[in-house]
Parts: sequence; structure tokens; C-alpha cells
Amino acid sequence: MKAIVRDTYGSPDVLELRDIDKPEIGDDELLVHVHAAGVDRGVWHVMTGLPYPIRLAGYGLRAPKNLVIGSDVAGVVEALGKDVSRFQPGDEVFGIGKGTFAEYVCAREDKLAHKPAKLTFEQAAVLAISGLTALQALRDHGKVRPGQEVLVIGASGGVGTYAVQLAKAFGAHVTGVCSTKKVEMVRSIGADHVIDYAREDFAEGEQRYDLILDIGGNSSLSRLRRTLTPEGTLVIVGGEGGGRWLGGTDRQLRALMLSPFVAQKLGTFVSSENHEDMIALKELIEAGKVTPVIDTTYPLSEVPEAIRYLEEGHAQGKVVITV
Repeated sequence: MKAIVRDTYGSPDVLELRDIDKPEIGDDELLVHVHAAGVDRGVWHVMTGLPYPIRLAGYGLRAPKNLVIGSDVAGVVEALGKDVSRFQPGDEVFGIGKGTFAEYVCAREDKLAHKPAKLTFEQAAVLAISGLTALQALRDHGKVRPGQEVLVIGASGGVGTYAVQLAKAFGAHVTGVCSTKKVEMVRSIGADHVIDYAREDFAEGEQRYDLILDIGGNSSLSRLRRTLTPEGTLVIVGGEGGGRWLGGTDRQLRALMLSPFVAQKLGTFVSSENHEDMIALKELIEAGKVTPVIDTTYPLSEVPEAIRYLEEGHAQGKVVITV
């Protein structure tokens, strides 16, 4: 099969298209014929091996253990492990696999769900990772409630476009923060108010928010706390910058340490990749409350260009690889 592989950590220049063997599935896994795969910031971290602690998480210290990168996937079930019971060959599925920038991928049964009929494979391929993150940030960690004022910083990105739509679905009044060229897109997906950060500082106004989702931002904790209500909640979703060791996680650690001593709830989380929440996303999709936002699609051979495009911050919503 054809796959995008790399032998070392580095920039998109280390990636190349090669012919390799199909992966072998375990008892609780499925072999999926990939139709489309999603590109997210996690792909960049796995590709570069940065920040360094990601290598300690099982990806390989000096060189990557898995040659093929990519996690988000949509495709058709080709074969089943002996313990798989939820799926049959021929089922259209979406979810999370191991090395999805390839013609075939292995995926655990508990990390897949049946594809919503109304979505294309390209749309379904960008649903799991960013959709799960947004859902869990709002529902589980933000405890969002109808009528609350919610601020989404990074509203035009992969997680942000889901967060805006999900917050609206949960009955909140949503303000999104993004760059000038992305204002109309964020408004079009349901944001009640959009702040262009090039023209307005969200922290300088009088508006206070019950819940702030800071997605890959770099605002200081003091600025974010100043924008919260006295008992509001801050959920930091990822983080960029901060060097090769911390990679932006220092702000998340400070939030966790400060939270027990103040009335506001300050925190972060690692999203859970689970079948049940994929079903919840599927139901929201089928109810017409959420639609994946796709910026650009690239063929498998152009994965390096797709990652560069994402890295440069151009994307409005998600970037897709077609296979």
C-alpha cells in the first residue's frame, strides 16, 4: 500500500510517499480502507517530536516508533479482529487510527463509530479528534449551561469551529475571537459576536464571560482571569510556543496550580478518545446542530504541503487528506 512515512523527527521535509506492507490487525482492531484523513496540530507534534515530553509518551526517544503519521480517519471496514462485535466488513466508519496517512490503517474498535450518513468521507475524517476535544472541553470541563456567556479564543481553527457550534447547541451565547480574514466564517457557523483580535482586545472591554475556551492561545492567565466572571471557568485547550521542552504547557500547569486558591475554576485536560462521545458527535451531526468546516483538501502525495499550510495558520476549520 502507499503511505506517507518518515524515518526521523523533523519538518515536513522528512516525509515521503512510499510503498509499504498493509498493517496487521490485533484481536480488538479493524483494518480500514482509508478514504480521507484529517490534519491537526497533533500531527505536527508527532512529526517533529516536539515538545520533547511527547517522545516519552511512547512515540520513540531518538527516532519515531511508528513510521506512518496521522490519526483522524474515515473509510470502509476491510477486515475484523476476532473480538470485534460492533462492525462488519463494508461498514463506513470514522474515528481515530494509527497512521492514517496511508491507504489502509489499523484502528481499535472503541475508537471508531459508524459514519453519519449525511457527511462525506472528507467531512467525517475531521470529526473525531477536534470534535471530541471541543465536546469534552465544553460539556465535561466547562460545564456549559444554557444562557451562559462563552468566549472561544481561536474560534476559526479545527477545535474552535466545533466549539462555537457546540456551545450554541448547548444554548450558550457565544463570542468568537479570530483574525480579520476569518471573521465572516466564524459568524457564519453561529457565533453571536466575533472579535477581530487585530482590531480589538477581548480583555479590554467590559464584557465578562462565564466560560472561556482558550484554544492554542498565548494570553496570560491574568488577562484571561480578568475577562472571566468572579466564579467563571477557564479551560485551556492545548497550547503552542513555549520552547522544545514545555511547548506552551507551562501556562496550563500554572492554571492547575492556581485554581484551588481562587473562586474561578482554571484548568486544562487531555481529551478522551472514546466510542461513546463519537456517538454523541454523530447524533449532533444528524440533528443538524454541528457541521465540520473544511478549508482545503490535499491528495495523499501532498501531505507535507498540507502540514505546512496548517503550520502557517492559514486554515479556516480543518485540512483534509484524500486517499
